[in-house]
Formats: sequence, C-alpha cells, structure tokens
Amino acid sequence: MSQGIVTVCYIGATILFILALGGLSNQESARRGNLFGMAGMTIAVIATILSGAVTSYWWIITAMLIGGTVGLAMANRVQMTEMPELVAVLHSLVGMAAVLVGYANFMDTTISLSGAEKTIHEVETYVGIFIGAVTFSGSVIAYGKLSGKIDGKPLLLPARHWLNLGAFVLVFILGKSFLHGAETGGGMVPLILMTLIALVFGVHMVMAIGGADMPVVISMLNSYSGWAASATGFMLNNDLLIVVGALVGSSGAILSYIMCRAMNRNFISVIAGGFGTTSGGSSSTDEEVGEPNPIDAEETARLLLDVKKVMIIPGYGMAVAQAQHAVHELSNFLIDKGVDVGFGIHPVAGRMPGHMNVLLAEAHVPYDIVYEMDEINEDFPDVDVSIVIGANDIVNPSALTDPNSPIAGMPVLECWKGKTTIVSKRSMASGYAGVDNPLFYMDNTRMLFGDAKEMMEAIHKAMTD
Repeated sequence: MSQGIVTVCYIGATILFILALGGLSNQESARRGNLFGMAGMTIAVIATILSGAVTSYWWIITAMLIGGTVGLAMANRVQMTEMPELVAVLHSLVGMAAVLVGYANFMDTTISLSGAEKTIHEVETYVGIFIGAVTFSGSVIAYGKLSGKIDGKPLLLPARHWLNLGAFVLVFILGKSFLHGAETGGGMVPLILMTLIALVFGVHMVMAIGGADMPVVISMLNSYSGWAASATGFMLNNDLLIVVGALVGSSGAILSYIMCRAMNRNFISVIAGGFGTTSGGSSSTDEEVGEPNPIDAEETARLLLDVKKVMIIPGYGMAVAQAQHAVHELSNFLIDKGVDVGFGIHPVAGRMPGHMNVLLAEAHVPYDIVYEMDEINEDFPDVDVSIVIGANDIVNPSALTDPNSPIAGMPVLECWKGKTTIVSKRSMASGYAGVDNPLFYMDNTRMLFGDAKEMMEAIHKAMTD
C-alpha cells in the first residue's frame, strides 16, 4: 500500500475517532460512538500493517492473535463492577507499551539521524519513556486500590512534595546526561535511572491519593496514557498515533477537570494527596449522631404505592449487588402505576466517571429519565420518596454543612430535602471517603438493610402480591 493511501486511511481513522468522542458524550449516541471508534481502529491497524514500514508479518499476526484472545477472555469474564479495575489495567498496558517502544527505538541501529533532528528524536524518546513509566506504575497502584488489594488510605510521606520536586529535578539532570550520552553512542544508564525514578514517582503519586479521589485518578491516568501514546507517535514518526494520543490525552485532562469541579476539588491538590481515608472503613468520627430508623421491604412497598414522585439514586453498592436490572423492573412497575420516576446521577458515583450511566444503560433504563445532579437537585423538595441504592458520599449532607469534613464543599445530591429518603445498604459502614453520613440518622430517613438486588426484588414482589 502506497504512503498516500496510508495517509488517507489515517485521516479517515482520525475523523472516526473524533466522531467516536462526540458520540460518547451522550448516552443516546454512545453505542454509535463505540462503533465509530472500532471502525477507526480497524482502518488504522490494517493501514499500518499494509504500509511499507512493515516488512515481516509473522510477529504482528502472532501478537494480534495473543492480544485478541486475551481481550476476548477479559471482556467475557470481567463484571461491570470490575470495569474500573479493568480500565486501570489497560492504562498500565499503554504505559508499558510506550516504555518498551521507547527502549526499542533508542536501541534501533538502523535509525540514522544527526544534528538537531537527532536531538529532538532523543528528547521524544526520553519524554515518552518517562510518561509511559509513570502511567504504568500509577495504573498498577490504581488497580490495587480499586480492587481492594491495596488500602485506599493515602500514603502521605514526610516532605513528600519535596521528594516529588527532587525527583523531577533529577529527571531533568539525567535527561541532560542522556542527550550527551546519546550523541556519543551511550545514554543507556541515565535512561534506565530515569525509568526507575519514573516508576517510583508513579507509585508515590497514586499512593498519596485517597479513595474518594479515585474517579479523578482514573480519568487522570486516561490522560497520561494518551500523552504516552502521542509521545510514541513522535518517536515512530506516526501521525495517527500523535493525533489519537493527543485526543485521548486532552479529553482525559478535560474529564479530570470536570470530575474535580464536580467534587469541588483542585486538580493539583488531588495529585498532591487525596482526601480519602479508607475504602469503606470506619467512620471519621467517634461522636454518636443518633440511631438509624430501619424499614423492611413490605413497608417500603406500601410507601411507594402511595406516592407521586420517586427519585432513585444509584451508587457503587448497586454495582456490587448487580441490582441494576431489579431496579429497572421496579421503576417500570412504578411508572406503569403512574408514578413519576427519575434516576439521579452524581458525576463521581461509582469508581469511575460514567459508571452508573453504563450500568443503567446495560439494564435498558430509558435515557430520558436519567438526570445529572445539576438537573434535579432543585427538585428534591417535590420528591415524595428518594431511594438511595448503595450510595454514600454523594448524598452526604456534611459536605455542605460541616466545614471540617474531609469532603467539605463537594456538591452532593440533596435527597434529604424530599419528604422521605430510603437508603438501601448492607450495613452502616462509611463510604469510600471513609466519613460518616448524617443522612442515615435523619428523621425522614429510613434504612433498608440487606443486599440491594434482593431488597429491590422483595419490594417488587410485595407490590405485586
């Protein structure tokens, strides 16, 4: 395939990737956006394989077969609750790929450059390996925190900011040594030292971020993986990788900003150290705030049969219980009875951006009854019953009332302003931020203890009997 045809294919793939991002910005067009992305990647891969840059197909075909098999196996085995962990793992693979490509590119003796062109190429290699190493180790730690293998409590080392600054300074010094060594046929030692520092920096950066900030970490690592891919494109002189990496990197950065704004957080402060303590650990205070008022499925059913407006607020607990289908069936029954039912989604509900939207889409919940926090917060005084399913921090009133709370200033769904709030939880344990929730003790709150799926099914059964 001629270079001109390859370029045309790359342009077409880029357009499809842009259309994919546009499609993914809306629930109704998300499926179409995914198809655009798949088509763009297929065109890009085929064009690259058939280009003149590829002279041997054996290794490429073998790698694609292995990667495709692993990808299919993961897609079939991974549950929706494990999607954040899967995303973190995939980000780590992008980072490691950037590191390996960078080293292979540096050791490639067939590349003959000189002068400023060679210097620029070495800088691209150095930066690409650095970003890739940070992305790899940071994503591995993020996976550990999301899966519970590593404690969600932030690791705040003494003088950690000075340690980070010192690491950056050392990276710049090693970079100068690398450029000088590359000109004389060396440079491997400073490159390896920089890679080790970048790996440690990635670990330290994510370890210092608490559990409550993990949605921001996911989008941040998504941005890093994009910039790593873009740097790889510069190394390989591949325009498509540069553009696609820039798209992913910039969109991830914008998403990180949106997440921070939704949590009333400064992005720099998140990177410097998050406010989470433990993932589902004990309360942040030992002060007794009251006794919960329990309710059972039968009483909940009777209450729901006599209301006009219901707001359902899903959280990570719904994902863990895989209760989205039961919730959908219950909402359909209420709608058929003439009840005005809506779903309120907080921007950081779950463990990654859009987690709840994906779960509800999987259960075929109509898009037109799914509302963002800003759309429905003012409507809660008119809501008869709010059903909170496995959510905690996103409905915590202390974010607005307690300036000393670790989540102070974080916008939340103000469901306590409605007539009645029913909270479906397994226990009184705190949420991912590790802080107690006064909502559970309010006079108009009833606690529905038990597995969310079983409770929703029990309520539906009680309503139909």
